Amino acid sequence: MPGSIRLPNALGEIVSYQLQPQRSIPTITGTLQSRTVFSAAHVVSDPLADMDPLHQSALDWELTLAYRRYLWSLGLSVAEAMDTAQRGMGLTWETSKELIRLSVREAQAVGGKIACGAGTDHLSAGPTVTIADVERAYEEQVAYIEGLGGQVILMASRALARCAQSPEDYMRVYGKILSQVSQPVILHWLGDMFDPNLKGYWGHEDLGQAMEVCLQIIHEYQGKIDGIKISLLDAEKEIEMRRRLPESVRMYTGDDFNYPSLIKGDEQGYSHALLGIFDAIAPVAAASIQAMDHGNLSLYDELLDPTVELSRHIFQKPTFAYKTGIVFMAYLNGHQPHFRMVGGAEGARSIVHLSKLFVLADQAGLLRDSELAMKRMRNALILAGIE
Repeated sequence: MPGSIRLPNALGEIVSYQLQPQRSIPTITGTLQSRTVFSAAHVVSDPLADMDPLHQSALDWELTLAYRRYLWSLGLSVAEAMDTAQRGMGLTWETSKELIRLSVREAQAVGGKIACGAGTDHLSAGPTVTIADVERAYEEQVAYIEGLGGQVILMASRALARCAQSPEDYMRVYGKILSQVSQPVILHWLGDMFDPNLKGYWGHEDLGQAMEVCLQIIHEYQGKIDGIKISLLDAEKEIEMRRRLPESVRMYTGDDFNYPSLIKGDEQGYSHALLGIFDAIAPVAAASIQAMDHGNLSLYDELLDPTVELSRHIFQKPTFAYKTGIVFMAYLNGHQPHFRMVGGAEGARSIVHLSKLFVLADQAGLLRDSELAMKRMRNALILAGIE
C-alpha cells in the first residue's frame, strides 16, 4: 500500500495525506497522429555553478537534454527556449543560444520534432529602443535558429510592446520578419497574465481588437505561418480565433486551463497543442493523444480530465510563477536530483502551494514512484521548517 505524509494546508494546519494506489498509464506505441503536440520544456539549472544567479544562467546540460529525449520518447514534440524554460525570466539569450544549438542537434540525432523560440530578449526594452532595433533583434535570433535547421516560434517581444505606438508598428515588424523566414513559423501570442510586460500587445488592450490585428497579419502572410499559439487562458477567444484562421494555419492551444476540450475540438475544428503543462504531465498527455488516435475518446477524457485541477493550480496567479511547479514535478518524479532553478525561481511558490501540488499530482496518477516522491516532498518540507 502507498504510504502517507503530513502536509501543511491553507489553514496553517499540518494534516496527514494518504497516497493513492499507482495509476496505470498506457504505454506509447508508434507516433502520435491526430494532433501535433508540443511540450514547452523546462531547463535544469546547475546548482554548483559559482555565479550571480540574478544576472547569469548556468544549466546542467546533460539533464536538460535528457529530459528532451524523454519527451521525444513519448512521441511529443519539443518547444525549446520558451517561457517554460524561463526565457527572459532568468535564462539569458547567450545561454538560450547554446540550449537551442544542442537541442536541435539532439532532435536531429533522434528524429524528434522541435521548434525554437526567437524573440528580442537580448535587446533592452528601455525608453530608447526603436522599431528598427526590434526588427534587427528578431532578425538575429531567427537567423540563428534557421541557420541550425530549426523551426522558429516567433515569440512576443517586450521591446516591441514598449516602443510600439500603434497596431501599424506590429504589422510592420511582423510583416518584415515573416517576409524573410525560410520556412513557416509558429506565432506566439502570450497574454499579460504570463508576462505583464506584454500588456496591450498587437496595439490594443482589448482582446477582440488585438485579435483583429493579429488575424490581419496571419491572413496577409499565411504562407509563412505554420500556426499560432495563443496563451490567453480564454477558451472562447481561442475558439473564435480558431474558426477565423486560414485553412492552412493551425491553432496551437496554449490554454493551460481548458486544454482537454480545446484539443478534442467541436464540429467546426480543434486545436493542436503547445503547452507548458505538457512538460509536467507528459506521459498522460501522450497517452491521451494516442487514445484519440485510436478513436477512444472516453479513455482520452479519463486520462486527461484529472490533470486539469493540477494544471490550474500550477498556473494560478501570479501565472508567470508556473515554472516553479513544472520544475517541482520534475524533481518529485526523479528527472533531476535537486529543486533549484535559474534565477532562484524555486522560491516563487509557497510550501503550501507545493504541498497541494503534490496531492493533486498523486490524485492525477502523475507520481512515477510514490516512495521517491514522498522522500523529496519531505526534503522540501524540512527546508520550510516542517520536520
